Amino acid sequence: QVQLVESGGGLVQAGGSLRLSCAASGRTFSGLTMGWFRQAPGKEREFVASISWSSSNTYIADSVKGRFTISRDNAKNTVYLQMNSLKPEDTAVYYCAAKFRVVAVTTDSDYWGQGTQVTVSS
Repeated sequence: QVQLVESGGGLVQAGGSLRLSCAASGRTFSGLTMGWFRQAPGKEREFVASISWSSSNTYIADSVKGRFTISRDNAKNTVYLQMNSLKPEDTAVYYCAAKFRVVAVTTDSDYWGQGTQVTVSS
């Protein structure tokens, strides 16, 4: 079993930056692909970014490409989402997701964090 804990959310003005972290615990993590989804009120959960265990496969949603960056530190079992040039439409609950031995996380990922709120004011 894998537990995921997100941190780093908060309130920021438009144009600002935040870095989200997701720490994994519970078992060996070799082969664990990790990523981020977000869900705004009244909307479906949407993919944001994904990174494979070796970091050789990374994917960023078109809606955040050029502004968000995903990275990971396997020594710390942690994945990061650096969010720059934030916009009010980025306001959502951001969820960490993980699954073993896949190229990218999807909505059928096996493990999910509890979510962290990101609010961008205009």
